Amino acid sequence: MAFTGNFMCTSFKQQLLEAQHNFLLSGGDTFKIALYTTDASFTAATTDYTATNEVGASGSYSAGGGTLTRINPTTSGTTAFTDFADITFTSATITARGALIYNTTTGAGTGTTDTVVVLDFGSDKTSTSGDFEIVFPAADASNAIIRIA
Repeated sequence: MAFTGNFMCTSFKQQLLEAQHNFLLSGGDTFKIALYTTDASFTAATTDYTATNEVGASGSYSAGGGTLTRINPTTSGTTAFTDFADITFTSATITARGALIYNTTTGAGTGTTDTVVVLDFGSDKTSTSGDFEIVFPAADASNAIIRIA
């Protein structure tokens, strides 16, 4: 098994301090999510999107994945957080073990593929000529997909 849990990529943490990621709903960067088979290998040192071991195009899923809708960053107590709206790939036959969220416009650039977060689904998830839905956790200080405490 190549997936070893959910984590933020180290390059993303550095790029945050360099103000290269804009999560604002209005005028922010474009973030995508790509799905991967169990053969994919990601570590905290992963820096860019890769097509290696990405699931095949099917239904509304195409190479590179789908564009995510951001939820504006906010705070609760001493924790800052942001999240994404759930995303569904329709009419898709997919088996995915995990996903990679990446930024396609880091630092106001274009065509970048800077990694943000690796997601481990815990086991293979499958859809057969149907909906493959990724449900993000609640956008709060304890559960949001991106939290800085």
